[in-house]
Amino acid sequence: MKKLPVVSGREIIKVLVKTGFQVTGRKGSHVKLKKKEKTRTYVVIVPDHPEVAKGTLKSILRQAGLTKDEFLKLLKAQNTILPVNMKTLENELLK
Repeated sequence: MKKLPVVSGREIIKVLVKTGFQVTGRKGSHVKLKKKEKTRTYVVIVPDHPEVAKGTLKSILRQAGLTKDEFLKLLKAQNTILPVNMKTLENELLK
């Protein structure tokens, strides 16, 4: 199993949005994302920091219901896409 890379909060948010999460709010430097499924609702708070600690990332993945391998695969695919401005992303998702 591969090690988790050091990633920013924005990169984590982009990956979570790809999996169906929606940005529902922001308080200071923390962004709240939600994903509703038939049997469960996932709520994840992601710090919008330049580097997120590995323990924090593991906790976010657990709360989001993602495995380390799924996250790495989505992160790799996401890195081939042009970066998205965080404010634009929030505005689009909160419409």
